Amino acid sequence: MAIKLLRRNGFLLVSAVLLLLLLSACGSGASPDPAGQQTAGEATASEEIVIKASNFAFDQQEYHVKQGIPVKISFENVEGTHGVVIQRLNVQLDSRSTSQVITPEQKGEYEINCSVFCGTGHHTMTAKLIVE
Repeated sequence: MAIKLLRRNGFLLVSAVLLLLLLSACGSGASPDPAGQQTAGEATASEEIVIKASNFAFDQQEYHVKQGIPVKISFENVEGTHGVVIQRLNVQLDSRSTSQVITPEQKGEYEINCSVFCGTGHHTMTAKLIVE
């Protein structure tokens, strides 16, 4: 009897794990916007910068924008798998969300980092957004 109970419980456990894996792989069913997620007011951005990422480097060390001017920040993944995060400005871009409009209110330097672990050079993927 103990063997039958063990087999039944084992079958239930395996079934539950398979069901959990199936449900976690399904996602929400919503298809991402092919142009990237955009924030309200994006059409009003008067400037744009494009941050291009390749393996272990951004295309520029510094990106310059003006204080108080709406700017569209776009992300382009040239090589490898990367993302962009500018924590102090609440910017996070990746392959699903490729652009965001912000209006930087304070002058200063803001650190840009890769938000997706991309390998041994991940920690070197930094740049600066300078608000003038």
